[in-house]
Amino acid sequence: MKKNLHPAYQDILFVDTATGKRFVCGSTLQPKDTETFEGKEYPVYKVPVSSDSHPFFTGSDKLVDAEGRVDRFNKRYVTKQRPANETAPELKPVAEKKVAAKKTAVKKAVKKVVKKAAVKKTEDKEKS
Repeated sequence: MKKNLHPAYQDILFVDTATGKRFVCGSTLQPKDTETFEGKEYPVYKVPVSSDSHPFFTGSDKLVDAEGRVDRFNKRYVTKQRPANETAPELKPVAEKKVAAKKTAVKKAVKKVVKKAAVKKTEDKEKS
């Protein structure tokens, strides 16, 4: 194996910022902060979500959103409510236009095939 190709593998203290849970795991991360955990000093990497706070592992429906991502998403993509007396626009004319366009395309394709067949038929007659 080539030397100095891969980053150094070391034990790192991961800290869940949502719950405060700490655990040590091997990684190639190179964080600058250090903390003492169980009598030993480790480099520290802070994670926003871990198995201790993720809804899949905790069984809760509530997502711990430390950074406000869900709120920003909801603000950006909230659907605007229509007044009760306003109805939705009719989609029927649009659907009818699409169907008519497809029928026209099919008719053109059929005409092209029929024309090619007729040309081929006349060529065959000329040859014989």
